Amino acid sequence: MAMRVRKAVFPAAGLGTRFLPATKAQPKEMLPLVDKPIIQYGVEEALASGCDQIIMITGRGKQAIEDHFDVSYELERMLEERKKTDLLQIVRQISDMIHISYVRQKEALGLGHAVLTARELVGNEPFAVLLADDVIDAEVPCLKQMMKVFEETQCSVIATQVVEGPAISSYGVLKVKPADGRFNGRLFEIEDMVEKPKPEKAPSNLAIIGRYILTPAVFETLAETQSGTGGEVQLTDGLCALLKREKMYAYVYEGKRHDTGDKLGFLKATVEFALKRADLGGPLREYLKSLKL
Repeated sequence: MAMRVRKAVFPAAGLGTRFLPATKAQPKEMLPLVDKPIIQYGVEEALASGCDQIIMITGRGKQAIEDHFDVSYELERMLEERKKTDLLQIVRQISDMIHISYVRQKEALGLGHAVLTARELVGNEPFAVLLADDVIDAEVPCLKQMMKVFEETQCSVIATQVVEGPAISSYGVLKVKPADGRFNGRLFEIEDMVEKPKPEKAPSNLAIIGRYILTPAVFETLAETQSGTGGEVQLTDGLCALLKREKMYAYVYEGKRHDTGDKLGFLKATVEFALKRADLGGPLREYLKSLKL
């Protein structure tokens, strides 16, 4: 019987040091992209892709994430009394969106360790991992595109995009071979992966992006993975070990990625998402035209 992906894991225990002092007292995942926190974009993508269970990996100081997706009785009562039905509907949609479970990562021991903490809740079934910093604007949600690949291959799938020049050294990079021209040439079989190589040593220009569909066997390889620099367990190391056991694929998704974990990327995403809004796009466009740049 073909396996189906129902659960999505969101590692959200990072400290968000690149956005200090804004993230001193609030999670970076709760920074607003226009009027919606970054992590909500990822949750909505998982929901639109067919996931019906969200597993959030949190840590100290992340209570705001739980509060955001929880019911806010006082706020709802106030909006109801003031007849602000449009805002009331928005607030209720968030809490009614999907069931979310939370796992506490007591120490920041790396992305691989964060994924490993979800083992008991995921169980023996394939699952998705979404990194909230990567907000992907796509007509068909990126994860949904990957779901179709998984349904056909029943193998782990990693999202990838072409990155040219020196910037490739900021990513995990894939060594691949074509996968029989399937999915309009966007699918590749992974042969190896290297974490943040020097540009001249990068095996390709295909960078790993924060969307994964993984088989449960990855929990075994992550449990066996030795910690590296800073005592962290790297997800890439666990995936390299998994590659020795199972076939894995890379998929060049259709869509535009915004790195909202980077200050400039966050600002660009805010402008581009605002320009698409019916209520903000026109006035913002006129304002931008008025700037003497």
